[in-house]
Amino acid sequence: MTRTAPMPPWDAIDTVLLDMDGTLLDLHFDWHFWWEYLPRLYAEKNGLPLGEAQRIVREKISAKQGTLEWYCTDYWSEVFELPVAAHKRDLKHMIRPHPGVERFLERLRTLGKRLALVTNAHRDSLALKLEVTAIGRHFDAILCAHDYGLPKEDGRLWPAIRRDFDFEPARTLLIDDNLRALESAADYGIGHLLLASHVSPHMPPVESARFPAFTRFEQIMP
Repeated sequence: MTRTAPMPPWDAIDTVLLDMDGTLLDLHFDWHFWWEYLPRLYAEKNGLPLGEAQRIVREKISAKQGTLEWYCTDYWSEVFELPVAAHKRDLKHMIRPHPGVERFLERLRTLGKRLALVTNAHRDSLALKLEVTAIGRHFDAILCAHDYGLPKEDGRLWPAIRRDFDFEPARTLLIDDNLRALESAADYGIGHLLLASHVSPHMPPVESARFPAFTRFEQIMP
């Protein structure tokens, strides 16, 4: 059973690391693109029934879950022989922050917290989302796992990014909807961890008995 998060101990936190997709932005855009829109494009390209295309695309993507390839538009462009990054722009009207995100980030900045966006998203996807939304202006650093060749699920990422954006693990908060990323951060020693369970109003919440969770940013607003 998921534990409801208490108010974070903000006086004990200097740095906040935030995930992007599902945490700050509604995950429905990504879900719809990968599981519905891309199979339709693949079906049209290859003259396949939609059901068959969905099976092929979903099986190939699911096999890479937890790896950097899962998030890599270049990789999937090669696999499916489709310009994945370009087709993501077809649906850019679906990209939107969760309610309260801007106010939350602004409040953290007002309090002098250091903020870094730490995302597994490929640079193409990241650029599109920063173009469509205003979230990028709030961060001291934007750290892309692809630049390090490691996803957040791999604990070796945290010391790697720390060389570019120094932080004290014991006084750092990671907010993420990815349970494996939270686990790797816990193993590394990041002191404060929150599960953003509210990935999308169109999708079920993420459940965890290990990590305290919140559903609205106002619940953890300093």
